[in-house]
Amino acid sequence: MTDTNKNIKEPRITLVGAGPGDADLITVKAIKALKTADVVLYDALVNEEILDYAPETATKVYVGKRSGDHSFSQAAINNLMVDYALNYGHVVRLKGGDPFVFGRGYEELIVAAEYNIPACVVPGISSSIAVAELQQIPLTHRGLSESFWVVTGTTASGKISDDLIEASRSNATVVVLMGIHKLAAIAEVYKLQGKNKLPVAVIQSGSTENEKVAVGTVDTIVSAAQEHNISSPAIIVLGEVVSLHPKFQLIKEVYDVVTQG
Repeated sequence: MTDTNKNIKEPRITLVGAGPGDADLITVKAIKALKTADVVLYDALVNEEILDYAPETATKVYVGKRSGDHSFSQAAINNLMVDYALNYGHVVRLKGGDPFVFGRGYEELIVAAEYNIPACVVPGISSSIAVAELQQIPLTHRGLSESFWVVTGTTASGKISDDLIEASRSNATVVVLMGIHKLAAIAEVYKLQGKNKLPVAVIQSGSTENEKVAVGTVDTIVSAAQEHNISSPAIIVLGEVVSLHPKFQLIKEVYDVVTQG
């Protein structure tokens, strides 16, 4: 008599951060998790090259989730995650960047706990730090910035985050995620603080071959982003540290020549 229980796998869930976009920026621990996956649920911002680390036999399910495009609701993703874990075994929930930086990862941990499914987290390299860094923009730099904020550009209600308004009053570097469609409104927030000349960078699809960069000041960044056809996904970096970017140095040189001439 065949023991069918041998074919039943223990359910478990691993939340994995896929990094900012470049497939080479995934961690070794993330790769190890993917290699043991029975099912991979992956978001829109995940580089699909990373899926090659999962077994060929693994079920791979695209579940959308990006700014302005929610192919699946969070509730639907939660249900899929639980159903696949209970019926297939190890589910890797593959999320862009880091699961806990505006990734709603903790909500998914709560759902796993409600069904008594063991779950763990593999951190990912967050675009909030890596994308600026790859553009040679340090978020902190002696004499320019002693700290940085990472904020969402838009709250669930569609309004500018109160934290962003508070951050604009500080001297810290501010990194805005999911805010490109609110760029003009964000610039206005900084203008109200008298920071019209503050350096700003907007970086689309950071770390990938489709990367685009626009650099300017609070006064000019909206037109600069339009000129470079910047769209989502993109991060916004506001702060004196942006002045270290090579493109900003060129802008400054041109400005100095014009004003001195």
